[in-house]
Amino acid sequence: MGRTRTFDESDATRSALGVFWGQGFDGTAVPDLEEATGLSRSSIYHAFGSKRGLFDAAVSAYLEQVVRPRLAPLRADAVASDALAEYVRGLRRVMAEPTLPLAAHGCLLLNAATAPVGTDAGLREVIRDYREELAAAMQRGVEAARPDLDAASVAALATACTAHIVAAMTLVRVDADGACELLDNALTLLS
Repeated sequence: MGRTRTFDESDATRSALGVFWGQGFDGTAVPDLEEATGLSRSSIYHAFGSKRGLFDAAVSAYLEQVVRPRLAPLRADAVASDALAEYVRGLRRVMAEPTLPLAAHGCLLLNAATAPVGTDAGLREVIRDYREELAAAMQRGVEAARPDLDAASVAALATACTAHIVAAMTLVRVDADGACELLDNALTLLS
């Protein structure tokens, strides 16, 4: 009979998320994860299979706890006309505050995309799905904000907004002012 697990996997995942977000997958050592989660190496490997398994759980938590709640107004059945502008303004507020994780570290998934771990086929698929989810939300937001535009113009504006947001989330950890300027430009494009 196996031992009863005495820890909450979701708590361990949240703790590991902070480490991976700050240091990246390749910059995070198992002892960093042991310290952050309070778990032993054997408990981490037993629960998650590997450091990579814990990273995958952290990525899922990032999507569910950070990304999707912010996108929720753009994914609703009825999207408000100001939902996209509010989303962009919210990102800008977060990026302008250097103590918050997004401002300090950028986007976990976009960072992973440019790191050695980003060559993994499974992670590439997660990142591609994330970009598609973001693009679909931008499309819905533009449709609600600019009902005066034809379909081709809506698609072009949604692509431009997506590009500005991806660039800002990539740039913010090294140039927060530049990231905020990109978001300001996205707001200008929307108006």
